[in-house]
Amino acid sequence: MKLLAELVSIPSPSGNTGNVISFVEKYLGEAGVETSRNRKGGLIATIPGQDSSRHRMLTAHVDTLGAMVKEIKPSGRLKIDLIGGFKYNSIEGEYCKIETSSGKVFTGTILMHQTSVHVYKDAGKAERNQENIEIRIDEKVHSAQEVRALGIEVGDFVSFDPRVEITPSGYIKSRHLDDKASVAILLQLMKQIKTENIVLPYTTHFLISNNEEIGYGGNSNISPETVEYLAVDMGAMGDGQSTDEYTVSICVKDASGPYHYGLRKHLVRLAEANQIQYKLDIYPYYGSDASAAIRSGHDIVHGLIGPGIDSSHAFERTHEQSIEHTAKLLYHYVQSEFAQ
Repeated sequence: MKLLAELVSIPSPSGNTGNVISFVEKYLGEAGVETSRNRKGGLIATIPGQDSSRHRMLTAHVDTLGAMVKEIKPSGRLKIDLIGGFKYNSIEGEYCKIETSSGKVFTGTILMHQTSVHVYKDAGKAERNQENIEIRIDEKVHSAQEVRALGIEVGDFVSFDPRVEITPSGYIKSRHLDDKASVAILLQLMKQIKTENIVLPYTTHFLISNNEEIGYGGNSNISPETVEYLAVDMGAMGDGQSTDEYTVSICVKDASGPYHYGLRKHLVRLAEANQIQYKLDIYPYYGSDASAAIRSGHDIVHGLIGPGIDSSHAFERTHEQSIEHTAKLLYHYVQSEFAQ
């Protein structure tokens, strides 16, 4: 939970993930895990196994939702363009950071233009969209010229304040639990494998991808020896869903279609044999790095699991029990034989 809180506190909208990748690289290096970067800026960690002719790959992503400066308004406020699949209403009222190309960071607040109920009678009815949402910068600026004098320009990245909090009752609530909860789990798993000197049956790669939210984080750098490819992402909660905040969610189908039936049954058998609480679920409006890998033509067995996350792509929450059950299933999965 502490590691997760550290991860969500590092700004990393898709397209600007260098700092969080460096954090992960340092963490794994200190744990004795060999890593390399791909050209897209993602990180690949490899742990040799008994069988080096057939490989496994697990992936989780560190990139998050975010935005870019779309336009500097004459008023000195900023119009934004979204990075990732979410709605403007989910970020209204949030604190944010604007990072310039020179690395300077300014703070601000994401607001409706028609915020003041004392001035705008339609403040509650106006549409939350690109025309009405803007950033109020915490600097004394009243024109586009004054904003540009700060170094802020079109294309600068905007990240949202995670507001992370761990409660005494075991919840962690924060932005960006998708998918940094799963990244934290994989980092701890790799450290545990090294600390306990666990010998894996197959050489296993762990891809920390950095472009999942825009659709292509895990569709490359898959070795030809890879047989099984497991995405570790969030389980989606809502009406009609079985996923909750206290179990591991095993996805059977999402918008890309069904996941591999044999691997799904293998994960269920591992869960039941090791007293791991799980839920099977379908995510109707969802795609993962595993589905991206299938679409890009890789001949692999693909699956998807993850902790249950409430209010995905908004202000998210999960419970330590869900993280624990996901971690346990992964611990037994990487030591198991391939699915039949």
